[in-house]
Amino acid sequence: MKSVAIFCGARSGRKEAYRQAAEALVDSLLEQGITIVYGGGNVGLMGAIADRAIAGGGTVVGVIPHALVGQEQAHKGLSELIHVQDMHQRKQTMGELADGFITLSGGVGSMDELFQEIAHKQVGYHGKPCAILNTAGYYDHLVAWLKNAVDEGFITRYWYDQLVIDHSPAELVNRMIGAKI
Repeated sequence: MKSVAIFCGARSGRKEAYRQAAEALVDSLLEQGITIVYGGGNVGLMGAIADRAIAGGGTVVGVIPHALVGQEQAHKGLSELIHVQDMHQRKQTMGELADGFITLSGGVGSMDELFQEIAHKQVGYHGKPCAILNTAGYYDHLVAWLKNAVDEGFITRYWYDQLVIDHSPAELVNRMIGAKI
């Protein structure tokens, strides 16, 4: 695995644990020499992961729509910043650049990105691992919903088991690297 797309919030959330987990995840990715692909912003968890990766000497590629350059304050210190037309092209470009996907705590945009990649994997558009870092129980309700969808027959156990879900950043990275794709 050479690169991972990280989906996360343009906000930091209320708990310091979210930033700490994001930074620990970056440290684990950098230890493995993995390039980070993310939304290109300089705010919230996006800014935290970029700053940590840059400080650690990592390669960081940002992908940002023209309309969000000011709103998300495009990061100026990245290895590469790719400007795209819209959110659709942002997701497409990130998907093309990444060998796997990790979703950190975030909002609607993070969920959109996560579920698109899960759906793309299910229909065979890619075989890349998809992961959820469940910091401070943030995704407990989502994980319960996914398990319920399996129990109710809307998602197969096979596809649920394809998701890498962990609360430990280092363990999540290790599990992604070992994922059978």
